[in-house]
Amino acid sequence: MVNEKIQSTEENLIHVYNRFPIALDHGEGMYVYDTEGRKYLDFAAGFAVTGLGYGCRELNEALKEQIDRLCHISNLYYHESCGEAAAALNRISGMDRVFFTNSGGEAIEGALKAARRYAYTKRTGRSEFIAMENSFHGRSFGAVSVTGHDAYREPFEPLVPGVKFAIFNDLDSVKELVSDRTCAIILEPLQGEGGINLATQEFMEGIRQICDENDILMICDEVQCGMGRTGNMFAWQGFGVKPDILTMAKAIGNGIPVGAFAMTERVAQSSLKPGDHGATYGGNPLACTAVKKVIEIFEREDIVGHVNQVAPYLTRRLDELVDELDCVTERKGKGLMQGIVITKPVAEVNQKAIEEGLLVIQAQGNVLRFVPPLIVEEEHIDEMIEKMKRALA
Repeated sequence: MVNEKIQSTEENLIHVYNRFPIALDHGEGMYVYDTEGRKYLDFAAGFAVTGLGYGCRELNEALKEQIDRLCHISNLYYHESCGEAAAALNRISGMDRVFFTNSGGEAIEGALKAARRYAYTKRTGRSEFIAMENSFHGRSFGAVSVTGHDAYREPFEPLVPGVKFAIFNDLDSVKELVSDRTCAIILEPLQGEGGINLATQEFMEGIRQICDENDILMICDEVQCGMGRTGNMFAWQGFGVKPDILTMAKAIGNGIPVGAFAMTERVAQSSLKPGDHGATYGGNPLACTAVKKVIEIFEREDIVGHVNQVAPYLTRRLDELVDELDCVTERKGKGLMQGIVITKPVAEVNQKAIEEGLLVIQAQGNVLRFVPPLIVEEEHIDEMIEKMKRALA
């Protein structure tokens, strides 16, 4: 029955996703269930989206209530939920102005345009970007243009011109690329798709200094590593290095499609003006209700505090895999965004994990990525480790 449903779905879709042969039906807490009732422990969280897990009753009720009131009105008019969500998001992110989008990719597009508009307003003549090797920022043209993976870029070239790639965590490689044409430097404080690579304190501080000394904007992409995942509400806060522009998405809506880019007041005063940018569904009442309710729950339940409480246990158990299994060579990451480097084929291990009732994600560099819902407990980590050991056997 499951295979028949999958085949019926595939016949109507453009084949661009390498989907696993399971058809999921519903979820509750840390678990999802397929159409045959089989249970899976989820350490993927829909690519780090469902920070509050599945079936969050309070969030669901808020969304149901908003659906009965208003789902869409366009961005030509104000509505209360948008203002409340914006104020809450600026407060927890440390930024001053925010623009809502429908996805992380759109947030990146907006951030790149905002940086170019800042340079235009300031009459600096700057238009180029410095991005990082092994980075991933999305699949739209602008986002792919600053993504440091040839496999994502080559089929769609020529892309947006004026992008140079530095080596992540190599400050000298960045300095070599800086010129009087450099508009902004974009990076993920913790690379996800690129292999769970954490920026060093020196690198983050060095980028900030380069930007300050050259009137270059620093863009932090926290679409995946933001919203509590690293043990701070946003990863930049753990470094104490504030960007000029910040992108976010995924967990800010816990599954409702919503993203945002935010900026400091200094940048906002010289950046986008009315008519420069827009999104028909950006900041719609349903998405903004999700954002403000998610933030409310995060703060009331001290989700970030919980991450800091349980993440050391995940770190220790993953380190045990490195010590005990020859095929596991390294643990990487921070907080509840971690990975292990393995010598076995990642796709095969991932498939075995599914057979064991465990969902994880692959990343570049033979890395298995662990980004569970932030409500994870030690008992779930123990369950994951046991299933992972069998998958790696």
